[in-house]
Amino acid sequence: MSTTQIVLWVVVPYACLAIFVVGTLWRYRYDKFGWTTRSSELYEKRLLRLGSPLFHFGLLAVIAGHFVGLAIPKSWTDSAGVSEAAYHFLATWLGTLGAVMLVSGLVILIYRRRTTGPVFLATTRTDKLMYVMLAASILSGTWATVHIQILAGGYGYDYRQTISPWFRSLFLLQPEPGLMLGVPLAFAVHVTLALLLFAVWPFTRLVHAFSAPVTYPLRPYIVYRSRDAATGGGSRTPRRGWEPSTGRREKR
Repeated sequence: MSTTQIVLWVVVPYACLAIFVVGTLWRYRYDKFGWTTRSSELYEKRLLRLGSPLFHFGLLAVIAGHFVGLAIPKSWTDSAGVSEAAYHFLATWLGTLGAVMLVSGLVILIYRRRTTGPVFLATTRTDKLMYVMLAASILSGTWATVHIQILAGGYGYDYRQTISPWFRSLFLLQPEPGLMLGVPLAFAVHVTLALLLFAVWPFTRLVHAFSAPVTYPLRPYIVYRSRDAATGGGSRTPRRGWEPSTGRREKR
């Protein structure tokens, strides 16, 4: 095994993972006010209402497919009675549907950001880097799926025998870079780009993915009381200048 292969499939993954974890903790500790989506909804809503749901629901479907394909060993699905044909259908065709939604949503969001003046002016350098890395990772994965898993015929490339156990070996702290030898170039490029995306993740607006309004249902109600005497909302005498207009000017 060459030094380049060890760097690609051992050093780079651990370096990207370390940057991802440490960078996220640092960002949360020292940049809480910047921990936001920096929403541009006030500038434009029509395209956002179409592109955002497509992107996020497609992303959830793709993440679910990656979790099943990478984290769950093939022996487990075999023991559960899931045949190779059934797994291939679910992983490939449903994954492709999620990828189409994801790519469509991303294209709409990029088009919106580029063509809507106020949104484009609010775009930072890190936003541009994020979109480049995000698009590269998504498009490379989509191309690998379509080119190898669909157009090649049969069940495509069995990544659950190579990429999946390599991925799990990293988290077991027993890396097996030899499993990545012979992996199709399209998959190797996709894996590399995905690792680099995680490395830049903590320094972009993507950190909002780790925020959820968990405590929102537990917040106390905000009580509004009216001071309108007609509704019995208070007994305080209104101050001069706050009386309701009667349509007549007061003579001085």
